[in-house]
Amino acid sequence: MSTKRLKTSFIKDVSKTLRQNIRDWGMYIALLIIMAIFTITTKGVFISSRNIGNLIDQTGYIAVLAVGMTLVIVIRDIDLSVGFLAGFLGAVAAISMVSWHLPVYACIPLVLGLGVLAGLLTGFLVAQMKIPAFVATLAGWLGYRGALQLATMSRGTIIIPSDAFNAIGNGYIPDIPGIGILPGVHKLTLILGVLAILLFIISAINNRRKMRAYNSKVLAMHLFIIELVFISALVGAITWVLAGYRGLSWTGVVVLIVVIFYNFVMSRTVLGRHIYAVGGNPEAAELSGISVKKITYVVFASMGLLAALSGILFASRFKSATTTAGTLFELDAIAAAFVGGASPSGGVGKVTGSIVGAFAMMSLTSGMNLMGIDISYQYIVKALVLAGAVIFDIAARNRARE
Repeated sequence: MSTKRLKTSFIKDVSKTLRQNIRDWGMYIALLIIMAIFTITTKGVFISSRNIGNLIDQTGYIAVLAVGMTLVIVIRDIDLSVGFLAGFLGAVAAISMVSWHLPVYACIPLVLGLGVLAGLLTGFLVAQMKIPAFVATLAGWLGYRGALQLATMSRGTIIIPSDAFNAIGNGYIPDIPGIGILPGVHKLTLILGVLAILLFIISAINNRRKMRAYNSKVLAMHLFIIELVFISALVGAITWVLAGYRGLSWTGVVVLIVVIFYNFVMSRTVLGRHIYAVGGNPEAAELSGISVKKITYVVFASMGLLAALSGILFASRFKSATTTAGTLFELDAIAAAFVGGASPSGGVGKVTGSIVGAFAMMSLTSGMNLMGIDISYQYIVKALVLAGAVIFDIAARNRARE
């Protein structure tokens, strides 16, 4: 076969693969475009090690909310209460350390447990009492906002004195001492990045083998290799950028743990398959033996847990709890989930997509702030991006039906 024919065949394969996987890959392409634009317009400041490190810390508390919100949207529900729930539980964390003198190792499990209880309460209203999720969580939005104001009424801003707690939102993993090579570069971050790339490659190869063993459709070998190289290069570039400042932050570690755990649950477990089944067709799921009520309880309890974690990350980052904590968090999380590929009609959405969506939305904020764009225009740009994501989802679904 001639070189020209090989090139033509390769281009056709890539084009066909992109069309078939556009819903999964579109968000990554969009994020790369956003980052490229701001890198050019800010003359490289956006992609600097310091700014990317700060961007990860700023995105952390929204990213964990977006993961939980994706699961809620997958089962065709919504949760408007999580913003002020996160703010309220962040205030509880501050009060427990300042007024109740609880140590950090007791404070964090307490707050996470309260988050689960709050999620179960929402699940009870939705699953058992049959109250629409919009109404039930709107009531929660009002209630938790009032609870936050009551909790902070006497002091206004509660300063958190615990260095260990504040390190969660501001600290970085320690480096390996005594290594003279690559001065000024965080070696442990580089090592973790290399390990992550190796684990990804091994996992991808094993998944491909399993899919072929079950006669499932897989990418052509040359496209599979390109995918491995592209993602490995992307992870390597991010790792190198982070290593150039202070390395991986503890917020980044928390987000990675959340992503790995929830991605495993949603892609490798029976529970994950049941969540997608309920979102795809709750009536059919019920007839096949899946308890829609139990799934609803699990998903909202998970949302409450992640709201508590978001509150902890936010309070630790700002070393305080305030009366305005949690404002608009729920809308940022919903936007991140939709931009990340979650479908308003339910049954579709990935954990990794929600993280990409969160970074895309926060990248817009960071880039426009660096460019000095007025906040009014920032909201308009975000609105256009969100509307475009939903339009893209609808167009992709219509094309799949044809």
